[in-house]
Amino acid sequence: MCYIAEGRAGACDRYANEGGELVRLDPLTILENRADAPLVPFLDREWDGEIVSGEDTFITAIGSGTTYPDYKPAPFIVSARVADADMITVVTEGIFSYCGTKVKIDTDRHLGSECAPVRSAGEVIGHVTTSEYGSQMLSLGGVHHLTGGSKKEGRETCAALLALCNGEEVALTIDGGAELQITAGQAPVVNGQREERMRVGCGSATVGMFAAQWQGLVDEVVVVDDHITGVMSEHQAGKVIGWAPSGIRIKGRRSTPGRYFQVAEPGTGWGGTDLTDPLAILDDWQEKKGARPGLSLLMVSTTGEHAAYFELDEALRPVQQEMPDRLLPSVRRIEENCEPSQASVLFMAGAGGSLRSGVTENPVSLTRSVQSRLTRVTCGGAPVFMWPGGGITFMADVTQMPKNAFGYVPTPALVAPIEFTMPAADYAALGGHMDYVMPLADALKGAKGRQNDHRLSGQRSETPRPGLPWPGKRGAS
Repeated sequence: MCYIAEGRAGACDRYANEGGELVRLDPLTILENRADAPLVPFLDREWDGEIVSGEDTFITAIGSGTTYPDYKPAPFIVSARVADADMITVVTEGIFSYCGTKVKIDTDRHLGSECAPVRSAGEVIGHVTTSEYGSQMLSLGGVHHLTGGSKKEGRETCAALLALCNGEEVALTIDGGAELQITAGQAPVVNGQREERMRVGCGSATVGMFAAQWQGLVDEVVVVDDHITGVMSEHQAGKVIGWAPSGIRIKGRRSTPGRYFQVAEPGTGWGGTDLTDPLAILDDWQEKKGARPGLSLLMVSTTGEHAAYFELDEALRPVQQEMPDRLLPSVRRIEENCEPSQASVLFMAGAGGSLRSGVTENPVSLTRSVQSRLTRVTCGGAPVFMWPGGGITFMADVTQMPKNAFGYVPTPALVAPIEFTMPAADYAALGGHMDYVMPLADALKGAKGRQNDHRLSGQRSETPRPGLPWPGKRGAS
């Protein structure tokens, strides 16, 4: 186990030795179910003697400490009365080496190839995964980066995960791709440029959304997109509203009429392609199929960031003209319909191992209770998404947790709050540590369980994030 000299803090800055007593340095964080309650960053307080209801107060695991390797019960096992039901909440700060983050970056720009390494401070800490609709995904961390590589790789991985989960900015680079600055809940910065808009849809979807609004204003519309470039006159939407053929031809692999794949390479230009000149995707125009001098053409990207207007000359070559006023509202309408670009960070971990022993004498019974939805899992009071299948594998949005909910240990591994809430009868049935249950009011007084080898430095109160289900209430999802 760790050694902490008297009067000093440990390497993880979580515990200190004060006169031979182990002290958890971060205050225990308590959620108060009052919309008008002010945020009190650090509040040492005494219980005022009033009956405390679990409908008003919820003890998170943030600052509770841990009993790892959990040969004894979790630091707090508290009872509360909620909606006329006796409930138990078990809180502990889990130590997760099997953990990571999934990062969703709303951008049209190409960040890197799938499986490309993602680095922090020069060390590989994860990789690029799939592109989703208007977003690109990163998978960071995991046990192989935390403990399976070099010491430096593990340290940098842990530092990056900790910063991301605590809402701090992290600089990342992708091999053969972009440089990123990521902060959970904020717009990502790609190659020094702050993203503003998530695309409204693919090129085909954009054609469908705005086909009627372009009719009568322009002879042809091409929505340039890295995934599916849409062509109005050929598209089903255009056919339905009677759009006339234009004789346009697109370089790319045609999927269905008006929908083209692989018109260009991925990049940071028009619609997530490497195009700086959108005309590069046009082949010769066909006079027999409707092309004529003076035919008007709007080319636009799926965010409206790029747009240009052309007219065919006598040789049926598109010549760029100033964007007519009649088309400006439609380009702005695309921009208006885009969601604000954001970086989303989900913490992902598996709550297995000895952590479950801190909850019950029969660990597998906790797994089964969670899988059957009898026991609800929260992370710092925030709801989690439970993965189907074996074990207790969950994901949680770090922006829904109180600030600085995460810590670390030099293993390296992340320390994350986790709470298990269930009816008292269910807790007894799954083999819970009933002899260690304490009333919520006692916990708020600062009492510690007899299983604890540390004391708390204080408490702080926070209100849950707006819109979140109350973690201590039965039936909350």
